[in-house]
Amino acid sequence: MLNIAFVGAGSVEFTRQLLRDIFSYPELGGVRLALHDIDPERLEVAEGLAELTAKEHGAAPVISASLDRRRALDSADVVVNMVAVGGHAATLKDFEVAAEFGVRQTIGDTLGIGGIFRALRTFPLLEGLAADIQVVCPDAWLLNYTNPMAMNLQYLATVAPKVKAAGLCHSVYWTVRDLSELVGVPYEEVDYHSAGVNHQAWVLKWEHQGRDLYPALDAAIEADPELRRRVRVDMYRRFGRYPTETSEHSSEYVPWYLKDEAEIERLRIPVGDYVKISEGNLAEYARVRDCLARGEYPAPREDEDATEYAPQVIHSLATGERRTIQVTTANTGLITNLPMGAGVEVPATLDRMGVHPHHVGALPPQLAALNRSFLNVVELTVAAAVEGDPAHVRHAAMCDPATAAALPVERIAELCDALTAAHGDALPAALRRN
Repeated sequence: MLNIAFVGAGSVEFTRQLLRDIFSYPELGGVRLALHDIDPERLEVAEGLAELTAKEHGAAPVISASLDRRRALDSADVVVNMVAVGGHAATLKDFEVAAEFGVRQTIGDTLGIGGIFRALRTFPLLEGLAADIQVVCPDAWLLNYTNPMAMNLQYLATVAPKVKAAGLCHSVYWTVRDLSELVGVPYEEVDYHSAGVNHQAWVLKWEHQGRDLYPALDAAIEADPELRRRVRVDMYRRFGRYPTETSEHSSEYVPWYLKDEAEIERLRIPVGDYVKISEGNLAEYARVRDCLARGEYPAPREDEDATEYAPQVIHSLATGERRTIQVTTANTGLITNLPMGAGVEVPATLDRMGVHPHHVGALPPQLAALNRSFLNVVELTVAAAVEGDPAHVRHAAMCDPATAAALPVERIAELCDALTAAHGDALPAALRRN
């Protein structure tokens, strides 16, 4: 049976979704599951959650929990990382400091000034995790859920190229599922192809029984004025392919929307949305903790449907079943008009041997141009950490489309200094200098 390690298991919402999907496979009922978190209370909650979830699904895994990361990783076949370094408090700093400078954010976890600083405080965790993997489980697959995905995977490929890492996100799945529902076609009957970068990939092909579904989408948009009040519908109509992440996310990666009050109103952009989401995650943790204290299984919410990729990877590793998912990985010529080594999102085949990314070729030039603007910020943020050069933090922020649209260059530098001071010791030591 496979040995699975959850790093950041105290992120109970992710842990619950992953466990539910893992234990839904009869072949995985007896896995060995090692849980790790640095917070003793959250780790205890995660252990209790794992035990009750296994019981709910009639599974009989071997469950252990440890505050010692290396002990949890020992002999792992799969390592699932879902750590949010700094948690809710760090998220508030990203939003509140940026807001003081007049920079609007919606999610702040992928690009923009929030994505840059989330990456910089996550990189030390990734470096230590990769080092531990190379010592105690060098053949393990590292499945990363932690954002910012492209930055994290590009950083891992740079500092730990021997670690077998894949970034997982369900945005493409949910985008295609929602689009298929919109045009009245069962998702299970749809064929699609997507590529780009995580949170800014593109639905390149989308068909039902050989029929292109984009004309049906055009008709639906034309018939419903409210659909036209979405950022990614606006981007689709201008760029010709549908982006694979929500409008909240998509608004942050380009310079045109968040700087303008009229655009925020026209496209109903929820500024500061992730602060509420993060608060909701804290409330959900408290609910799960209280349920476990009463010995009750915390039933999923009615609106909760995970369909996560990590359990599918684990199932394919265990059984050899072939399936295709989306992954973020270093660009080894997979997308020919994006930079080599960049963190790109492409289809990948799963089987008993692991994760096999597909060659995509060239994206349409207008889509590659947007992705390159995105990846400029990624490259500079990774360079800041790898080279220990705080000037690259400012370079990343100056090249970030939304930040550059909002502020003059000197204020961008001052914003970087303010966030560096706010996050303090959470950042790599070399980057705490001005």
